Amino acid sequence: MMMKHLILAPVLSLALAVPAAADKISLGAINKYLNSFSTAEAEFTQINADGSVTTGDILIKRPNRMRFDYAAPDDSLVIAGSNRVAVFDPKSNLPPEQFPLARTPLKLILARQVDFTKSNMVVGHSDDGTATTVTVQDPKNPEYGNIQLKFTDNPVQLRQWVITNDAGQQTTVILGDLKKGIQIGAAPFSIQNEIRKRGLD
Repeated sequence: MMMKHLILAPVLSLALAVPAAADKISLGAINKYLNSFSTAEAEFTQINADGSVTTGDILIKRPNRMRFDYAAPDDSLVIAGSNRVAVFDPKSNLPPEQFPLARTPLKLILARQVDFTKSNMVVGHSDDGTATTVTVQDPKNPEYGNIQLKFTDNPVQLRQWVITNDAGQQTTVILGDLKKGIQIGAAPFSIQNEIRKRGLD
């Protein structure tokens, strides 16, 4: 299965409704916000490379765990767990496509402790009057791509991200209301459990 759901969508701008223009959110404030929770869930909307729109639910459990459940008729599943990313195609009886989490920019926001002040990690930090955008990359492996995060202020909230992978392809994920600090077990992030559940082992 091609990585259309995580890697292959174009960059789209998101109009974020905020009451007034604000100053650029500092990296320190962004670090503090991201480190204020280790679990979260939200609905999301994604724009795919062919211009189609997919929706679904996302679970986050740092460090290094994330799950994208895509709604019908897509019904795909993407799991980050055990330092790998697995893509399950419901239309195939084949095992999931897998690759190392370390090779994706997602690992930068799934770290146990996020710190965007590390040397050469931030490659863009700007504000357009409605939102602050921070673009970060792995300073040791910039060839792996980057992730562009968009935040609004008062209070600080993550609204969307754009991933650019190592091939220069991009995906935009627009988040709904991010519910932080929820109780999530380890089971939803087990790639092997999902493989067994689907009879793909």
